[in-house]
Amino acid sequence: MTRWILPQEKIPSAWFNITPHLAKPIDPPLHPATRQPVGPDDLAPLFPMALIGQEVATEPWIDIPGEVLDILRLWRPTPLVRATRLEQALGTPARIYFKDESVSPAGSHKPNTAVAQAFYNKQEGTARLSTETGAGQWGTALAFACAQFDLDLKVYMVRASYDQKPYRRVAIESWGGEVVPSPVDEPDHPGSLGSAISDAVRDCVARADTHYALGSVLNHVLLHQTVIGLEAKQQLEMAGERLPDVVIAPCGGGSNLGGIAFPFVPDADVRLLAVEPVSCPTLTQGRFEYDFGDTAGFTPLLPMYTLGHDFIPPSIHAGGLRYHGDSPQVSALVRDGRMEAVAYPQGKVFDAAIQFARTEGKIAAPEAAHAIRAAIDEALAAKETGEEKVILFNYCGHGFLDLAAYDDYLHGRLLDEQG
Repeated sequence: MTRWILPQEKIPSAWFNITPHLAKPIDPPLHPATRQPVGPDDLAPLFPMALIGQEVATEPWIDIPGEVLDILRLWRPTPLVRATRLEQALGTPARIYFKDESVSPAGSHKPNTAVAQAFYNKQEGTARLSTETGAGQWGTALAFACAQFDLDLKVYMVRASYDQKPYRRVAIESWGGEVVPSPVDEPDHPGSLGSAISDAVRDCVARADTHYALGSVLNHVLLHQTVIGLEAKQQLEMAGERLPDVVIAPCGGGSNLGGIAFPFVPDADVRLLAVEPVSCPTLTQGRFEYDFGDTAGFTPLLPMYTLGHDFIPPSIHAGGLRYHGDSPQVSALVRDGRMEAVAYPQGKVFDAAIQFARTEGKIAAPEAAHAIRAAIDEALAAKETGEEKVILFNYCGHGFLDLAAYDDYLHGRLLDEQG
């Protein structure tokens, strides 16, 4: 057997909160004008109070509303798959498992939090959301979620991705969202997630009917993603498997990484590995300090690894990993030595993606391919030592709307970074 699918009654009914398990409390966000800790009233123009409460929650478990579970059941629980053909091709004694988040309506892990955020906004009476998106995964997920709760949506998409991935725009529009390239006032600028956040926040604060939704970085976003790791734990047990030696996921802002890795943090013998591009090496080369989440300095300052909020990354194909900062929770785990980080150039990433496609049959999003690269390297290291390692990684999205990237790779047009 190579696939394990939980029965629907086993879908997690509560989210796992990492906050009580951190070595020390995270320093609070700071107001962009006063540089004083922000309070609920400061965040109320951006988020519903329920999400603000989750942002600072300290209880170990937070119940998932029934209305959210009803929509998550459209695709959850997602499969856990053993990559036996990849193992055979590598000649490794390691056992490689991946959590297949590509089966969601939007094709990635992003709806796990999009549905929850849309629900809490609708519950509070919000009529419209604004947001940013890099590669378009988050924008499509939020458009799907807003359609479920009859919310209007305006998406500011990083211009490089807007041009590279037109079918993401079509998906957003098919679910009823409006999408424009960002930055809106610099038509020749390739854009960044930081500048797209600025556009979305500017939109939000100018309208009384609008809240802002973020697809990564913040505590409540990563909280909603922990259904991934919670399901994976149950599925490994179904498979008769022990806890993994290493849990791997790509990291842009930290949402899919936190989703699969956070439930394993209390398991001290499980290594946690974040994978990022060398063109945007936040965890591996950034500084741990307070910084803005956006380019214009509209957002609260967060304590995190950062390359600087004015950093403009190269237009690599893994648009979801082109963010200057990282989740404060992920940053704290890396700073305190509980989580490791590694960076790869996109040429090596696509080498791994092609090997995965030709063995396991799945065409990965460029973001997900970063985890595949690291999983292959871990499996090859196990081959050298003869260890029967158990490797778990998050297959966070499919690449059917990223085929232009594969076309560039297959025909020698892929620009590579040093690394």
